[in-house]
Amino acid sequence: MGEPVHYVPHTDAEIEAMLAALGLTSVEELFASVPQALRLAGGLDLPAGLGEPDVVARLEELAGRNQVGGRDLVCFAGAGAYDHEVPAVTRSLAGRAEFVTAYTPYQPEVAQGVLQALFEFQTMIARLAGVGVANASLYDGASATVEAVNLATSSTRRSTVWISQGVHPHWRQVVRTFAAGEGRDVVEIPLHEGLTAWPDEPQDVGAVVTAYPNYLGCLEDVDRARQLADRAGAPLVVAFDPVAAGLLRSPGSWGADVVVGEGQAFGTALNFGGPYLGLFACTEEHLRRLPGRLVGETVDTERRRAYVTTLRTREQDIRRERASSNVCTNQTLMAVTAAIQLGWLGTRGLAEVALRCARGARYCREALLAVDGVEPLVPAPVLREFAVRAPVDGEVLVERLAEEGFLAGVPLGPGLEASGCDGGLLVAVTERRTRDEIDAFAAAFDKAVR
Repeated sequence: MGEPVHYVPHTDAEIEAMLAALGLTSVEELFASVPQALRLAGGLDLPAGLGEPDVVARLEELAGRNQVGGRDLVCFAGAGAYDHEVPAVTRSLAGRAEFVTAYTPYQPEVAQGVLQALFEFQTMIARLAGVGVANASLYDGASATVEAVNLATSSTRRSTVWISQGVHPHWRQVVRTFAAGEGRDVVEIPLHEGLTAWPDEPQDVGAVVTAYPNYLGCLEDVDRARQLADRAGAPLVVAFDPVAAGLLRSPGSWGADVVVGEGQAFGTALNFGGPYLGLFACTEEHLRRLPGRLVGETVDTERRRAYVTTLRTREQDIRRERASSNVCTNQTLMAVTAAIQLGWLGTRGLAEVALRCARGARYCREALLAVDGVEPLVPAPVLREFAVRAPVDGEVLVERLAEEGFLAGVPLGPGLEASGCDGGLLVAVTERRTRDEIDAFAAAFDKAVR
């Protein structure tokens, strides 16, 4: 047995010192960004004098009340995290001991197999994105978007970023957080009827960021964003849905300079928020500013094929003032998992998954719009995710439908106020949803809106 884990609470003096260092006056102020509904008021409801085993048993009982999407609830929620099928082959191969290690497994002297898997992952993502090169992964879609903005603004040496409100609200929030430290000016462009209402003339813009499909599931006019970026002389960053890319034109074919996305859909199950997988690809023009690691193929001294970390333009490896990224690791296991999943699916398999999602979404959308009082939130064309407005607020709908056994979707509002989406509900359909499940969902929806 290992050493017991010691729990030493912070003293009042330590808490005061921490708050002073942060420029705050109270712990309440420290957690002000946590929504009030998620905060515990008044402490845990536990009898006084309970022993540790009894406390643990009580907490496990409370935790058991959680309803898990995909297990206890039929999942119609998406917005960046999707309930896709994870076949046994992906779980089995990705779970091999060679891949599952706490050690950084990409050191060339110990892990040619891992480096080859990352090289293949990079190749697959570059082809999906339609640009020349992809890195060995980042933490998640949000961090990938931040790195894309870093790359774009460092190449233009301009600090203004135009980002569509069609980009995931959480990703935009992370971009704003990092931008504050760098002194960048992030200008959010609202949506009109589901699509980005880009201004006609850019002004000193260093990066243009859009999404395809966007957060509402709508198919943006990427060509218009490309034209805007051309007039500004700025790189175009496209946040794409890698599953939808199985059916759609790649962002690169639209002229994207940098393509980012969330790779959770490729073999990683929903796990209460992580781990995720950031996808990052760009044109070869921006190769030297690529964040994180790039694995390349070469030959050794005996002319045998070998793999190496080829490029690491991060601050540990080059002069600090020249680094455009401080990313120092990657999501190796998640990237290997994605490579296995994509290899298992193949080009035709991915297209089939995307097609099944699109057909399911269309069937589900028509079923929900047949419910009295339910209407499309926006008229723009969608693929596998769509937004509706109902007589009942989205937040309330999610609560009511959970009682019927459904994770109904993601309520719309925060981060989309300027786009007129308050009160709506974003619904996603993956290939896992059956027609019977969709029919039952529509019936429950009808009951919930009355």
